[in-house]
Amino acid sequence: MSEGLRERTHSLMGTVRSELAELVALRSVADPRQFPVEGCQRAADWVRDKFLDEGFEDARLELTPDGSQAVVASRSCGDPSAPTVLLYAHYDVQPPLDDAAWRTPPFELHEVDGRWFGRGAADCKGNILMHLVALRALGGDIAVNLRLVVEGSEEAGTGGLEAFVAANPELFRADAILVCDTGNAAVGKPAATVSLRGMVNVVVTVEALASEIHSGMFGGPVPDALAALIETLATLRDAAGNTVITGLDRSGTWTGEHYPPDQFRTDAGLLDGVQLIGDGDVSDMLWARPALTVLGIDAPAVLGSSAALVPKTAARLNLRVPPGMDPVIARDALVAHLEAVAPWGVHITVETEAMGAPFSADTTGPAYQALADAMREAFGVPMTTLGQGGSIPLCNVFADTYPGAEIILMGVEEPMTLIHAPNESVDPSEIERCALAEALFLQNYAVQHAVDV
Repeated sequence: MSEGLRERTHSLMGTVRSELAELVALRSVADPRQFPVEGCQRAADWVRDKFLDEGFEDARLELTPDGSQAVVASRSCGDPSAPTVLLYAHYDVQPPLDDAAWRTPPFELHEVDGRWFGRGAADCKGNILMHLVALRALGGDIAVNLRLVVEGSEEAGTGGLEAFVAANPELFRADAILVCDTGNAAVGKPAATVSLRGMVNVVVTVEALASEIHSGMFGGPVPDALAALIETLATLRDAAGNTVITGLDRSGTWTGEHYPPDQFRTDAGLLDGVQLIGDGDVSDMLWARPALTVLGIDAPAVLGSSAALVPKTAARLNLRVPPGMDPVIARDALVAHLEAVAPWGVHITVETEAMGAPFSADTTGPAYQALADAMREAFGVPMTTLGQGGSIPLCNVFADTYPGAEIILMGVEEPMTLIHAPNESVDPSEIERCALAEALFLQNYAVQHAVDV
């Protein structure tokens, strides 16, 4: 049976590139300030129509509280006593950032050295194709009931689907939830993500002067806002590069699969001579400890700047929070730290922009066992477990709304995909093997669930 599935999955890959090219071409950035809303609308229609073709006869668009459209659907196997699996992905994408940094146009799918390049090719349109290939390979041979949600504002972080799930819990109730927005340890090395860091975004604003003043006439005794902000931000890391925020524990250690430092250096694209930072290993720093990043600063550009002291400036900060750490407590500690260390009596305000809780999966149930078996068969090697530094707040909503459900994070992404960066790409073999693993899972989970029950 599995060999037949393998052959069918492989035969279906001939159409995947053209379909992924269609989807990548739809500029579905969920920010009307940057891209027209038509890109997201067309992507939502595309996804709905494709799942209608795969037997989800009630596939439709649902408006979520943030104004985005989610594709919602279900498909019965004819047995109400069979377990239910919810399939998740998102069709919105990150903006392309600097078009000039792309080796190929960001909204066109191009093959380079065996990989397919384009914004969303992996995150998360490649995962939508993974779902479609798995369903096509199975045809009508699915022994579980299916539910589907493909959201349109995950990258925007505006919480539309989270609020919609909380308000419509029966639409998505399931025994197992496949959150397909992560990926493998490397190409050909299957993994389930079992830990996610939460996050806190704040904007810190510093004011020191009523207006700009000449640096020659006043520079020296006058504490300009930009210098004060730099001084403040510098206190958030120690000499080793550890994030140091008063009141936050930074001693956590990771106990799952470890990330080899040399592989991490390659995956991250560190330049020659640039050192890794922190006093833990890579896995500790990524998945078990808080990490503060300065996302942006309001400052005059070098080109065009003048000899003037900056009266007011701001920085956008992102604090990643490991499992076991409350994001509210972390936010309060960050705000208190910034207010305490701001130098020279400058005026400082901190505005909370967004927060999300960390997540840790329970891996002891039948769905995880069924997935591990499916991954081993599809990839030919055992499945590992990973953490992820990113945040997916929806996982916590699922966990709170459906406390008995097994939540599984998987997908076609791996370190070389460079999600959120220029030159995002996907290895088509990952789509094929992940689709086969999903098909095997959907085929066998009902049996594993019955044994466990």
